[in-house]
Amino acid sequence: MLLGLVGKPSSGKSTFFKAATLAEVLIAAYPFATIKPNTGVGYVKVNCIDKEFSVQCQPRTGFCLKHKRFVPVEIMDVAGLVPGASEGKGLGNQFLDDLRQADSFIHIVDASGTTDVEGKATEGYDPCEDIKFLEEELDAWYLGILDKVWKTFSRTIQSQSDANFAEAVAKQFSGLKIDEEVVKEAVRKSGVDVEKAAEWDDAELKIFARALRAISKPMIVAANKCDLPGAKENIAKMKENYPDMLIVACSADSELALREAAKTDLIDYIPGEGDFKVLKDLEPKQKQALRKIRASVLNVYESTGVQKVLDTAVFELLNYISIFPAGVNKLADKDGNILPDCFLLPNGSTALDFAYSLHTDIGDNFIKAIDARTGKAVGKDYVLKPRDALEIATK
Repeated sequence: MLLGLVGKPSSGKSTFFKAATLAEVLIAAYPFATIKPNTGVGYVKVNCIDKEFSVQCQPRTGFCLKHKRFVPVEIMDVAGLVPGASEGKGLGNQFLDDLRQADSFIHIVDASGTTDVEGKATEGYDPCEDIKFLEEELDAWYLGILDKVWKTFSRTIQSQSDANFAEAVAKQFSGLKIDEEVVKEAVRKSGVDVEKAAEWDDAELKIFARALRAISKPMIVAANKCDLPGAKENIAKMKENYPDMLIVACSADSELALREAAKTDLIDYIPGEGDFKVLKDLEPKQKQALRKIRASVLNVYESTGVQKVLDTAVFELLNYISIFPAGVNKLADKDGNILPDCFLLPNGSTALDFAYSLHTDIGDNFIKAIDARTGKAVGKDYVLKPRDALEIATK
């Protein structure tokens, strides 16, 4: 799974990336500080099942803090996007190419309104304009891919079935991780007539391209810099103007400060929580900074929002669930590690899907799954529930 950070320059993308991954990246107050994409590992938070079994888990990947399991996901931070990027303006061509493999986008918006559409310092800018222009650029990107081949393409598939249409479009967009089911859903949502594809005008083609983009690259807005003056009002305005979009207030600066302080054992802090505990004597400047974060961010928004953005992107936007491999009588692997793994699977996955996610041989030799909590056996068609703990029995 790959989450792509998108947004105009100076919106705080690199700060968000560093706060989520603690990777060393350049953070600068000027446009295009990021040239080549940064890729790192972030984490989504799950209530670990170890507490139910009165044990302490020992993750193979990720980590666990006070029974909060942090499961790794990949995050990419790319160059800032400006109007005209789909036509090559700024670093547009590189930006779009870098994002092909992303499963969803996290749009980092400067909610304070202190940077204009190109990322330059200003006052009173409306962040709603950022949402509008970025969606338009992404739609234009998809439309451009269709435009290149559409005349020949549409004539070829005009007399074909919906299934063949979906297959042909999916093949054209294969580099963007688009499959036939996504195409079929885009056809349904856009309301276009596949049988008359060769007669589609520019408006119909644009509607279809927009639906294809929205479904294949779903997006959440991280309303960054939420602690700055004017941000709260701007966030309310964004939610009012875009009621169907997931919008989460966040302060990447605050999250980065808290994670860095926790890393050096100055504070006890669990990402996504609404408070922290000071562990050591602090310098006056450190005390002041932490007091400010608590007063202007945590007490107002209940968290810095960074962890909430990641969790919402994976569990709501992409609709994934967490599954734990666990045996009824054995919670450890062959090396003695307790509950070492936690998998993320699409909602609607079955016990057999889970078996195949463990290993092809396990899926091929599946007999049944056993619920570690109840000891009851379930079949291959059992639909997984969030935080299920299952053991797979094989031939």
